[in-house]
Amino acid sequence: MAVILLVASAFTLTTGDFAVPIGDVVTAIVGDAPPAAEFVVNTLRLPRLLVGILAGAGLGVAGAVMQSLSRNALGSPDMIGFSMGAATGGIAAILLTASGTVGTSIGAAVGGFATALVILLLVGRHGLNGYRLVLVGVGISTVLMAVNGYMLTRAILGDAQRAVAWQVGNLSGRNWEHVTLVAVAVAVLVPVILIFNRRMSMLELGDDTATALGVGVLATRLVPLLASIGLVAAAISMAGPIPFVALAGPHLARRLTRHPGPNVLPAAVMGALLTVASDFAAQHALPVQLPVGIVTSVVGGVYLVALLIVQRRSRRA
Repeated sequence: MAVILLVASAFTLTTGDFAVPIGDVVTAIVGDAPPAAEFVVNTLRLPRLLVGILAGAGLGVAGAVMQSLSRNALGSPDMIGFSMGAATGGIAAILLTASGTVGTSIGAAVGGFATALVILLLVGRHGLNGYRLVLVGVGISTVLMAVNGYMLTRAILGDAQRAVAWQVGNLSGRNWEHVTLVAVAVAVLVPVILIFNRRMSMLELGDDTATALGVGVLATRLVPLLASIGLVAAAISMAGPIPFVALAGPHLARRLTRHPGPNVLPAAVMGALLTVASDFAAQHALPVQLPVGIVTSVVGGVYLVALLIVQRRSRRA
């Protein structure tokens, strides 16, 4: 997966209306390239690529954690409602305070954590397993979607256009400020989750078994969950809500590794690969460029239907 990600990254940096040879890409990153190539690579393409990699990795890790803790194949931030909560916070920051990058990040974080608190209170301590969490999350997402629509209809036209462009999931126009903020979040929160990786694997055996093995169940649920919400908020604030990466990434990583447990690092690589590949397709597959969120929505919708069909057949068998 990592090799494929490197190849996809190389194509992203070299392909476009202004083609840049791979040698010039390397020299531009080092700092000794023709001015045109250096501008295209370091100002236009590299920040966009890095935000895509980091945001996709963060979403992949968050999806792996939530699926592991909920023991539910549909337990991703998209389905549970955390992504929509972060999106509501980001939209509110854009429309109500005219915030820039940092303000949008704060708004997304507040929205994501507030939504998580409401959902956890509704499902209760023993509601993290099974479909109750997903059903409550879907209900909260529907309410938040209506709130987002209301805010957009009441906003000034220019602010509403900016919020809509962000809301669909878009890597266009990313700069080094976006890269720095999402990189800090990934660098801080992913190691926290990795510390609990083994304990989350034990928790998948059941709370009683995990307790017998010496695992602190409450801390193993709470700390990775809060860290994953932070990753979702950071990814969404920098790239907008990119649908289904957090759902499909962990599934595909688990199928490739065939290893039980959260598979945190493989999910991170797969999430980054899905985001970069989808953004490349959004830029070059059609005559007109599309936001990356539209491509991931189409691909993710097909994947979700296929996943439901496979689960239904496995229950019959």
